[in-house]
Amino acid sequence: MARPVGVLALQGDFEAHSKLLAALGAEVRAVRTPEDLDGLAGLVIPGGESTTMTLGIEREGLADPLRRLAGSGVPVLGTCAGLIMLDRDHLGLLDVTTRRNAFGRQVASFETDVEMRGFGRLRGVFIRAPWVESRGNGVEVLAEIDGHPIAVREGNLLAVAFHPELAGEESLHRWLLGQAS
Repeated sequence: MARPVGVLALQGDFEAHSKLLAALGAEVRAVRTPEDLDGLAGLVIPGGESTTMTLGIEREGLADPLRRLAGSGVPVLGTCAGLIMLDRDHLGLLDVTTRRNAFGRQVASFETDVEMRGFGRLRGVFIRAPWVESRGNGVEVLAEIDGHPIAVREGNLLAVAFHPELAGEESLHRWLLGQAS
């Protein structure tokens, strides 16, 4: 792959995503400013705290550049808070609304196997995880827990409510790299 893959590095566990992508052979760029988006082949929006991420995106003037990047067809993977950041109420890129901390507080965090259509069985780490409350017709649900969507795809956007990088799951990052041109 000639072009780098970016990982939004304002807050959250961006280092784990960067290490996983690098282990898969990708050139990885930390994204902190709009200029860091130039020439990217793909982007990861990691988990973290969505309010803090929103403030960082506003502070750095990243919202519109992120929208343009995703709108150009560059593949984007959002994990946990990344799912929230992509929703209608935040960046408005993914036609979903989300519920923050849907499974409970930090003490209710858990790990479980997730059967994800097109990806098989993955290990998911859920830390104050969201779920999808509502979605548009163009959003494909790839996995659910107790009837709540926790993995969705819409065009070039793939978003999950869990942390695959903490479980050492590579398949979602492999998808990103496979989509990247």
